[in-house]
Formats: sequence, C-alpha cells, structure tokens
Amino acid sequence: MAIRQKTEMTIKLSGRGTSHSRSESRVDGLMHVIDEPVARGGTNEGPSPTATAYSALIGCTNVIGNKCADKLGVDIGHLSFEMEVDFDRRGVLLMEEVDVPFKAIRLEVTSDGTATEEELAAVAKETEKFCRISKLYEQSGTDLTVTWRKA
Repeated sequence: MAIRQKTEMTIKLSGRGTSHSRSESRVDGLMHVIDEPVARGGTNEGPSPTATAYSALIGCTNVIGNKCADKLGVDIGHLSFEMEVDFDRRGVLLMEEVDVPFKAIRLEVTSDGTATEEELAAVAKETEKFCRISKLYEQSGTDLTVTWRKA
C-alpha cells in the first residue's frame, strides 16, 4: 500500500536571539545560526538574514531541479550556481520602508550531466513551476531570471 503524503502541513520552528545580531533557529531537529558580519557588529557565526533568504533560492533550485530531472528521466549530474542579487538596503538601514528589497536576482545554473540543451530546458521549465522559493521572490515583485546551461 502506498503512503499518502500530506498536501498541507504546519511547520514549527523555535528560536532565540543570543545577542543583538545573532539568532539560533531550530527546525527539523537542526540548529541554524543567523548572524551579521563583524563589520556590522555581529560575530560572523552564520550568514546574515538577507544572505540566508537569497541562499535559499540556490538550495531550492538544487532540490527541486534534481527531483524534476529524476521525474523526467534526465541526467543533470551535479548543479553549480552563480547568483547576483540587486538589493535595496534602505530598509535594513532604517532609512525608509522598501516594498521590494530584492530588486532583481540573476541565477545561473550549470549542469555537468549528460542532459541535452533541450532536456535541460525541460528540467528548467518544470523547476520554475515547483520551486517555492522562486515563487516567493516572483510574487513579492523581484525580477527573477534563472538561466540553465551545460558545463
């Protein structure tokens, strides 16, 4: 008998601020540290909150991209990523409220697998449909460009 997966769930996290810049979050039994660089008064024990947010796009693209490739029977091998983020810092500097702090994100995904350009384009299209972090950025108004290419 196949196991039915839940389509909706509530995810619970806990966290605490250990200083003015450093926080710890617990999710799925793992601890995640978010901090600020020393130059901004932190201890640099983890990525900043904003770096954590845009790094999540790489992680999601990797996971969902591999799932989509598997579903399509396409060998994408390992993926590597290069990303540029146009970040409006006025909000974090408390200068003024910014509705779309991440103005644009350009993500280049490189596959070292045997997939053809056409197969890679199919994986990219499927990944775009299902990567929830890319949806989060797009729906917030970020100009998101994700480009897939062969190594």
